[in-house]
Amino acid sequence: MAEYRIDELARLADTTVRNVRVYQDRGLLAPPRREGRVGIYSEAHLARLRLIGQLLRRGYTFANIGEMFRVWERGGDLSDILGFESAIGDAWSDEIADYVTLGELRDLFGKGVTPKTIKRALDLRVLERDGLRFRVPSPRLLHAGVELVKLGMSVGSVLDIAENLRDKVGGVAEHMVRLVSEHIIAEHAPGTVVRSEETAEMAELIRRVRPLAQQAVDAVLAQAMAENLTTVMGEHFALAMEHLEREQGGHPRAEGLTGPS
Repeated sequence: MAEYRIDELARLADTTVRNVRVYQDRGLLAPPRREGRVGIYSEAHLARLRLIGQLLRRGYTFANIGEMFRVWERGGDLSDILGFESAIGDAWSDEIADYVTLGELRDLFGKGVTPKTIKRALDLRVLERDGLRFRVPSPRLLHAGVELVKLGMSVGSVLDIAENLRDKVGGVAEHMVRLVSEHIIAEHAPGTVVRSEETAEMAELIRRVRPLAQQAVDAVLAQAMAENLTTVMGEHFALAMEHLEREQGGHPRAEGLTGPS
């Protein structure tokens, strides 16, 4: 399970360190585990923090949210509740974030590393600032970009791919999560707060959905890649054949356009 310091927790939840402390003071967020003077937060904290933010944006007050959590937790088993929040907040990948310096990025991507491409990578969350270095949430994604650049693509084109993936797959993910919520989760807690005795079952349902969602995306992506590769390569070879015909002196398409001389 991932662990975070308060500044990293706040950044991942799209809030501020001050807000995290306010939520703790109001009893909405459990205190962190202490290692000396440093507070260590878990993915359960991250899930709770994101849920608080979502409810606040929908107009609920601290009092409303606190009452909901009290109803939820009343009589419930703490380990089940934490398990449910972890199931929501857990990373959907076994990747461990890495860190790189600006110099290391230049070694990997060469002259393609510019203030413009760095800003774009930050906007896409391919990179995250961490003092004088960058946090890499997905080393696999960064490695794929490195290999594509080695094959001749520009850094800008690689970022185009990342942006397109984030837009398209993000939309697919939102649609899938909403359908799962409507047809599976809502069946267990229709129109109400998940009851404390249901939290363990709900956590198990969410964990079972995860690999199924990833398998579905992998399967459809593989099919679509195969279909599009056939189309693109067919277009390439058709153009190559036209070029070959012209080189051999026939110029059939040119003569058809200009007429006999």
